[in-house]
Amino acid sequence: MFIELAPGSLSWDEVDPARHAFDGASAARIIGSLGPTRCVPVRPDVSFADPAMSAWSYGEGKTWADAMSYALVQHYGRWTVGWRWAHDEGDFDGGPVGSWCCPRDSITTPEETLARVGAALCEWREWLEDLAGWFEAYPLDLAGIEDQRILWECAARNLILQVVDRTGCGSGWHGHCHQVLTWFLSRWGVAPDVASGLVDSAIGGRFRSWTGPDTELVDDIAEQLALSVQAGDGGTRADAPAQDDLQRWLAVRESVPWHEVPDGGADGPVEPVRDGAAQDIRGFDGAVDAARAEGLLNALELLRADAARGARLDLAVLSSWQQHLLGTPQPPRFRSLPAFAKGGRERYGIGPDTHARFDTCLAESEFDAGRPLGLTARAARAYLDICFFHPFDDGNARTAFLTLVFILAREGIALDSVSLLRRITFQAGHPQDALSLVRYINIHLEETRRHTAKSAG
Repeated sequence: MFIELAPGSLSWDEVDPARHAFDGASAARIIGSLGPTRCVPVRPDVSFADPAMSAWSYGEGKTWADAMSYALVQHYGRWTVGWRWAHDEGDFDGGPVGSWCCPRDSITTPEETLARVGAALCEWREWLEDLAGWFEAYPLDLAGIEDQRILWECAARNLILQVVDRTGCGSGWHGHCHQVLTWFLSRWGVAPDVASGLVDSAIGGRFRSWTGPDTELVDDIAEQLALSVQAGDGGTRADAPAQDDLQRWLAVRESVPWHEVPDGGADGPVEPVRDGAAQDIRGFDGAVDAARAEGLLNALELLRADAARGARLDLAVLSSWQQHLLGTPQPPRFRSLPAFAKGGRERYGIGPDTHARFDTCLAESEFDAGRPLGLTARAARAYLDICFFHPFDDGNARTAFLTLVFILAREGIALDSVSLLRRITFQAGHPQDALSLVRYINIHLEETRRHTAKSAG
């Protein structure tokens, strides 16, 4: 599981400046043309210590910053999500960017805010270009590793020191250091998953937040990393047979201990003090694109009507939401070809029985007295079914979210916040991801009940 707009999961292929064109001189103009520019939020006129400021920063402010990240990704590519990776405790801990911190500190007037976005984006890009230059300064060949270990060690030492200097060794700085070393190995042919493991082993948990490493530690980690690289560590995921992540999910689906997670839906219906789903759509999707938000809101209205009449969850219902979601002339059909997601890292196969298996999985979202399963577990499982069956050519993440909302609504439950349920990505082969999603739904449901009770009292 990873946050969709977080920079910590970026690969070198995703950020390599040689692969992604960028003109810093036109950045301000491009940013000014993006949807979120029209609706920079107004920071409340209260002290930073006021709880209202924290609520705004993590609510409206963060939603707007997420929308800006999404818009930048749509225009430039996924590498841009690093613009918010601030030093110390910002939006994302321990990054190399000083021009942006977080909504509380960085959103002021529209003009100043957009200028900070542009400065942060250019600063992040310059850092990536610096890294690329340092990588190229040590042109290495896995085939000749035995004769080049001293060069690999020098490169690793230099990169650690560069990250130390750039991040200031604040909160979580070592996460980016791990990433940079992994990028370096990847650049010179080490398979990314192998590279990450080698860096893990070399660092061995010895870096600490708010603490700069001493020379002895830096030297030891650089040496251990250089000694661990082997000629056979080359290759990429493309060398392996294409795996079917839908089949991985179906295997995980059967193994997840769904019953072990408490069911936040067991206490019955709840009417929230605010419509969290609609609010998030207006704040995030509305900032990105008005038509996108309108389609989602129309689909949300339709699904709630479907829930009120007790509709069964099936492909026809999903397709009707999808038609509103995407504004297509006809309800979309189930896909007929393999599908890909996460930048091609996951592949979902197609076979003669895929459609039928999908129908069976959707039917299991209903309560079954013979095999009782909690509401929040059923909602999470159906959400992930949509993600990994990937039934449509576009909009599957939004449809997964709507499916979760529908299953809760069918049993009289709505949430007053959905911040943990959107802009987050789950991985097909990770059972813990499924359990985390159940817990996130429970967290939101518990908060909704608490806010509703407080309002009534």
